Parts: sequence; C-alpha cells; structure tokens
Amino acid sequence: MKTSQLLFQNNQWIALHPSIENVDLVLAFGATSLIGNTAIYNKLKEEFKDAVIVSASTSGEILDSNVYDDTVVVTAIAFEKTKVNAVSTHFHQHKNSFEVGKYLMNELQSNDLTAVFVISDGSFINGSELVNGLNHNKPEEILVTGGLAGDAARFKQTLVGLNEVASEGRIVAIGFYGNQIQIGHSSLGGWDEFGRERIVTKSNQNVLYELDNRNALDLYKEYLGPYVDELPGSALLFPLSLKVNNESTNLVRTILTIDEQHKTMTFAGNLPEGSKVRLMKANFEKLISASSEAATQTLNYTQNNAPELAILISCVGRKLILQERTFEEVEAAKNIFGKETMITGFYSYGEISPYNVNATCELHNQTMTITTFSEL
Repeated sequence: MKTSQLLFQNNQWIALHPSIENVDLVLAFGATSLIGNTAIYNKLKEEFKDAVIVSASTSGEILDSNVYDDTVVVTAIAFEKTKVNAVSTHFHQHKNSFEVGKYLMNELQSNDLTAVFVISDGSFINGSELVNGLNHNKPEEILVTGGLAGDAARFKQTLVGLNEVASEGRIVAIGFYGNQIQIGHSSLGGWDEFGRERIVTKSNQNVLYELDNRNALDLYKEYLGPYVDELPGSALLFPLSLKVNNESTNLVRTILTIDEQHKTMTFAGNLPEGSKVRLMKANFEKLISASSEAATQTLNYTQNNAPELAILISCVGRKLILQERTFEEVEAAKNIFGKETMITGFYSYGEISPYNVNATCELHNQTMTITTFSEL
C-alpha cells in the first residue's frame, strides 16, 4: 500500500509527497465552493486517470496534524493486495434513507468483501436510517464506517461525487475486498452531560416534538439562555445524549434545523419514542483527550503497529467549540500514530462507526471517528 497527498490552497496545487503509480482510490475533501468546481475535478481526473475518485464537501479539511478551511485535501492510495469497488446513488432515486443503505450494501456485496466506507450527503439523508439500511442484510463480520458531508456551519448544501463533479443528494460507498487489508476503527466524544434525564414522548424518526409531554423546542430553549438568539447554529454547542432501550452506551444527536412554526427540531439521526435524553456541553480537555483515546483504540486492530493511513472524521460542532484549538484534537491523534501514518479527513455533519469490535455501525454526532488502513 502506497499513499500520496496534494493540497489545493490559495488557487494553486501543492504536491506534498512524491507521486505514486497505479493509484486505485482518490479521496478529495474540500470546501463546498471548491469541491463542486468542474476544474478541480478535471485536474484530479487528469492526474489519476484510472482511479476511483470520491469527493465530498466539508466543514473543514484535515491533513496530517493540521485543519484547513477553503482548501481541497487529496489523498491518493495504491493498494498492492486489495481490490476496491465503489458505488453511488442519489437520494431521490429511493423511497427513503433506509432503502439507500440497503441498495449500497447489496451493490457491493461479495464473498470477499471486508469493509465498506461511506461518504454521504449530509442534507437530505436521515443518517440513522441510512445506517439501518446498511446493516439490514450485512454479514456481521463486514465493518462499516464513514461520515456525512459538511458545508461549514451554513447547513445549505452538501456535495458528494463518485467519478464526477460532486453534487447534492448523492451517497457513495467504497468496498474493500480481500483478506490482506487491516482496518481499525473507533469513535469517541468527550462531552459532559448536564440537567436531568428526559423521555422522548413524541417523535417521528429524526424529528422531535415532545420531551416529557412538553414541547421539546420550548424546553430546549429554556436551557440555552443567551444562546437562544443564535439558533439553530448554537444548537451545535448543546447536543443531546441519547440512550435507547437502556443500553450501556449512549449515542449523541445534533440538531440540524428547527421549525418555529411547528415547534419541532430535526436531528441528524433518529430519536425513538421512549428513549431517554440529556443535554450535553463541551469540556475542552475531554474533547481533545477523546481524540487521543480513539486513535489509541484503533491500534488494537494492528497489534499496536502504526497504520499506513488514518481517516479522521470529526463533527462540525466540535470545531465550533474548539475554534482556534481545533488542531489540537487532530494533533492528539497524530501523536498516537506517529510520523509513519498518513492522515486525512474532514469535519462532518455526522460520523458512522461501530462502538466496538463486532458491533453494528451507528450514526454518531459530536465524535472523533477514526478509520485506519494497512495492508498485511
């Protein structure tokens, strides 16, 4: 396995490593205005003629131990012993997000499929239902990770592409085949819960109406204080911790939009009726420590050897909280992996990963989610 990276910044391309031959997969993560630019895609197609090219808009680009805005970060990968296949579909070609997930997994399915990495639209899709669809007929041993594309903190449009200019409403899944690929994963948050636990008494998938039989939006606003005038953006600073069926591990849910007329909140993932939620707030040191711990956990899959490539997908909410300290959570992961690991990634509207070994994948918000790749 060989890797190389390019950076498009200030209207010029910068080669960060020597070019490699026989590139199989190209990952391009960039600002919405750039990743949807035909000239950018044409450059990648010219440079990597025979490669699978996957692109996504972001809320910030990750490269090595740095975080960028208004750039395109490109990672080229040449596998020696692993086959790669990618499929794409559009949200509006399916009945719902669940069917999107089912379709993608069915298209990639094969006896030697080892893992699937998903890059999804972050605007139209219901991330929880997408993940449920991916899990529906998936053999237990197949790992699924990935994330939802971002659009800074604007929440206007997210773009994803497979072998074409990135566009709205598209979802891409990359399949990795063979037994010579070694893939690690971890997803951790580091937020503090506060306030009392409340029960979701009325919801419809990812749309929340009532908590404890009270209007959820009104109740939520009571907690926000001076931040209430900055909704919906300020909701990224106060996500919900979600416990379903009294499970020991909690999911995190972030608000995407609010509807003042109907008094509802739409989240990146589902909040089932009967589940329990608590408000969360940031703890700077815990957020950064969670990134370090997530990187450490991925080493369990490589016998503590540094992986060849790590894809970091963190949440836009973490970036808004950490602000000028954002690079610290990336640097924390880099310090665990060391100099031999190439790092790429982006800030997202949702992260996809299992909690632990042999678990099904889940949609997360406000986490640092890491997927690592090495060939044996």
